Amino acid sequence: MNMKTKWKVELIFGIALTLLFAIWTVLILCVDVQPVGQNGTNIGFASLNTRFHAWTGEHLAIYTITDWLGLVPIAICVCFGGFGLYQLIKRKSLKKVDADIILLGVYYILVILGYLIFEMIPINYRPILIEGRLEASYPSSTTLLVLSVMPTLLFEINRRCRRALIRNLTLVFVVLFSGFMVIGRLVSGVHWITDIIGAILLSAGLYLLFRSAVLLADEKKRSRAAA
Repeated sequence: MNMKTKWKVELIFGIALTLLFAIWTVLILCVDVQPVGQNGTNIGFASLNTRFHAWTGEHLAIYTITDWLGLVPIAICVCFGGFGLYQLIKRKSLKKVDADIILLGVYYILVILGYLIFEMIPINYRPILIEGRLEASYPSSTTLLVLSVMPTLLFEINRRCRRALIRNLTLVFVVLFSGFMVIGRLVSGVHWITDIIGAILLSAGLYLLFRSAVLLADEKKRSRAAA
C-alpha cells in the first residue's frame, strides 16, 4: 500500500471507530438501563456490567498501581512537549517545527478535551465509591490516556530511530505496559466493562486520525520536494 492510499485508509478507519464509539455511547444510555450503580445511579448494559463486576470483584491494590502508572503516559506527553519546545526555540519559528510533533500536540489536546467533556457530562458512574466520592467512569480515563499516548511513543520512535534494538524494545514495552494497564483497570473493579470498551474505541479512533494526519503531512512534504 503506497503512502497516498495509506493515509486515506487510516482516516476512514479512524472516523469509523470514532463513530462506533459515539454509537456505543448512545447504546449505553438506552440499552438495559437499570439503577444498579452506587446510590442508585442508572447504568446501561446493566446485566452485562454487574455480572462482569461480580466476577472480577474489587482489587484496590491493582487500582492504586495502575493509577500511579498512569503518570508514565503523562511523562511521555511532557517529553514530546519539551522536544517540540526545543525545536521551536532552536529553529525560531513554529513553521519549522516538525509537522508530526505539532500534530502530536494537537492530538494530545483532543484527548484531554475528550476526557474533560466526559467528566462534565457523566455517562456512567464508577461501580464503587472512591474515597467516599461518586466519580464519573465512562470512558475509563486511564485506559483512554494509556491507549492514546503509548502508541504514539512507538510511532515516533519508529519514525526517528534507525536502531532496530531500540525500536523492538519500545514495541515490547508499549505492548506489555498497555496490556497490563488495560487488564489491570478491567479487573480492579473500579470501572464497568463498558467503560473500558468505550475507552478502547475512542483511543483507537483518535490515534488512527492522528496517524492519517501525519501521513498526509508527509505526503504533502514529498510532493513539495518533488515539485
